[in-house]
Amino acid sequence: MTALESRTAAMDAILSDRALTVVRAPVIPDPVALADALAGSGIRAVELTFTTPGVLDCLRTISETGRAVVGAGTVLSAWQAEAAIDAGARFLVTPGITEPVAEVAARHDIPVVMGAFTPSEVMRAMDLGAAAIKIFPARALGPGYLKDLRGPFPNVRLIPSGGVNAGNAADFLAHGAVAVTAGTDVVPPAAVAAGEWAEIASRAAAFVRALR
Repeated sequence: MTALESRTAAMDAILSDRALTVVRAPVIPDPVALADALAGSGIRAVELTFTTPGVLDCLRTISETGRAVVGAGTVLSAWQAEAAIDAGARFLVTPGITEPVAEVAARHDIPVVMGAFTPSEVMRAMDLGAAAIKIFPARALGPGYLKDLRGPFPNVRLIPSGGVNAGNAADFLAHGAVAVTAGTDVVPPAAVAAGEWAEIASRAAAFVRALR
């Protein structure tokens, strides 16, 4: 797969599903089973964070199977960005503005979903070439804040993260989000660590239904 195809596939999956999943867990005992549970339930873009020990091995395992569009999250440095891309990450996610990560992503033609909160941060993320902007923490001001941001930024892809669940995800979409981030509502850390794949698949399916 070429870099352009990788970039297109990652964003196409996120925008088509209107969701991605961020996984934060102390351990991922079976990365392929996790990817199958999520992708099979309708959330194909799976973000594994650098807060998980051994995340690069997990990225590589999922990438090699092609079971999901796997990306790296909580990317804080150029080194992490390079390592994640080398391990097969097809998109990067940051918690905030980081120029070094944006530079690595641009060099490899890999999309970066860059974290921002204020209008000034959204503008900075746009200047750095973010493929989409993660509004984090979304729980702070709720869905209405997305509508406010769409006023000055009508064409920016906004993806809320932090506090998004099956009960409010549709509201975020209705107020201007192009996709939402499913977190512990879908992938509780304890359930991931325990390998409760059927439970995770059920949660993911319920989340997807809530988007309609």
